[in-house]
Amino acid sequence: MDIEPKFRTKRQSKRKRHFDEINDVDEDPQLSAIESFRVTYFLVIVDTAIASLNSRFEQLKAFEKVFGFLFNSNKLKSLDDSNLRKSCTIFAQTFTHEKSHDIDLDDFFSELKVLKVTLPDDLMSAPEILQFVTAVGCYPNVSVAYRILLTIPVTVASAERSFSKLKLLKNCLRSTMLQERLNGLATCCIEKDILDRIDLDTLINDFASRNARRSFFLKN
Repeated sequence: MDIEPKFRTKRQSKRKRHFDEINDVDEDPQLSAIESFRVTYFLVIVDTAIASLNSRFEQLKAFEKVFGFLFNSNKLKSLDDSNLRKSCTIFAQTFTHEKSHDIDLDDFFSELKVLKVTLPDDLMSAPEILQFVTAVGCYPNVSVAYRILLTIPVTVASAERSFSKLKLLKNCLRSTMLQERLNGLATCCIEKDILDRIDLDTLINDFASRNARRSFFLKN
């Protein structure tokens, strides 16, 4: 950015010695402004960024281990029966609990074997495979698996942005707001793209036509 860094140099203060101290005791070395910035800020930011990246890549590896064979049609077709069975087992163990059996392992494996043959030769993404499976209607376990894949966020950025909206909605001037209204305003803020495409005049007219009190006054 062609900006010359300027660091303020603080005045070095000398510590007062007590009468019983030894004169040859080394004092703490005073760092320069550049070195102090490097140690106090730059290295801390770099360490935090490296730790965050390592944590994020570990999460992505765990995500790929469970869902990797469902990412696209080429990945699914490239697996042989043994590797496909292994991937199905990991997936079923992850999402099958004592009180919940969303995925049947044997049926899931059989459905994927048939799906490998019936899918088109063109590359298909996970949403396209889900649309294909839903249209056919004979792959219940595969449909559940792809719905789980497409509803689990890889990052938490959207969730963090959603929670950050609460500071704008629930402020000191709206301290008496009830939960129902707060949920409605939060949904409007989060789904702003959908809200911009809605015709508000149509909604207002529909609400006014259904208002019982307004209908009562119109009849009178």
